[in-house]
Amino acid sequence: MKGTMKAAVFKGVEQIEVEERPIPECPEDGILIRVYACGICGSDVRNYHNGLKDGITGQIMGHEIAGEIVEAGMRQEYFKKGERVALAPDVSCGHCWYCKRGMVNLCEHHRMLGTHFPGGYAQYLALPAEVLRHGFVEPIPKGMSYEHAAFAETCSAVIACQKRNRVSMGDTVVIIGDGPVGCLHCEVARARGAKKIILIGRDKLEMARSFHPDVLLDGTQPAEKLVGTVRNETDGIGADIVICAVPTAAVQQEALEMVRKQGTVVIYGGVPKNRQDTVLDSNRIHYGEITVTGAFSYPASGLSDALSALEAGSIHAERYINARVSLMEVEKGMEMIEKGRALKVMIDPWMDES
Repeated sequence: MKGTMKAAVFKGVEQIEVEERPIPECPEDGILIRVYACGICGSDVRNYHNGLKDGITGQIMGHEIAGEIVEAGMRQEYFKKGERVALAPDVSCGHCWYCKRGMVNLCEHHRMLGTHFPGGYAQYLALPAEVLRHGFVEPIPKGMSYEHAAFAETCSAVIACQKRNRVSMGDTVVIIGDGPVGCLHCEVARARGAKKIILIGRDKLEMARSFHPDVLLDGTQPAEKLVGTVRNETDGIGADIVICAVPTAAVQQEALEMVRKQGTVVIYGGVPKNRQDTVLDSNRIHYGEITVTGAFSYPASGLSDALSALEAGSIHAERYINARVSLMEVEKGMEMIEKGRALKVMIDPWMDES
């Protein structure tokens, strides 16, 4: 396809510029996608302030993507022109120790759309065979909007986290974080049968309230008060599982004080590298037989699982998506997220074309 497109390009720390670029050629063994929706992720905001991995610049960001295939290469067999697809960022190598055992999210040579490959902050996106073979490209269910399909990527890791940590009927779950991920953990835990959900937030408490946690706490309170409230809500025992869904290490010790013996603390999501250190009470972990684990990304079925959950109505995307911006307004969208004015901001690459 000939012509030009608009793309929001990461030039360096806190510098994104919209450029006119040639529409990428469709690889013979790949596909060309017209992007209709791309979410702004919290990790995008962190990368905007701190830089992309490996010092990469001049890259089109964005990894929560949905669009339509406008060209399909002759040397690939799986996709056809006109199909609607949702994308997720992870691209595994397929050959390392972890990939061979199905743990593609832990790939030793893990790469991502929006970092190592061009992402969805653009009107068009070309995917080579490598991404089709070892990445995430899933058909969008009939009747699902592009925005909801793009939101599936955010849902994927939350579903995988709770599935791996066996959140189940009768559990008391504490979620620290009131952003879209924290609210998703609330909704998914409810769908999995959690008995009591305690959500601790700061900037988006009123938005989080609409997800109906059983207890909603203001995270600006002193740590000892928050821990005491959780203890009171659990008859002094503590929660079965505490999920740290905020990009800060400071809350991890608080989480350890909130969880019961033989409970689980999940460190969900990354923190800035210059503020990643934490100190945990190892005696509490030892004598309480507490599990402290991480949660990163999702298995090969992750995006498909999320699309199915959205289609079934277990997750309600419309409750999260409350702002839309053009490519020219990407930085504005990031500011909206940081200032708590939106849960999920979607980029419409064609907004300025109408």
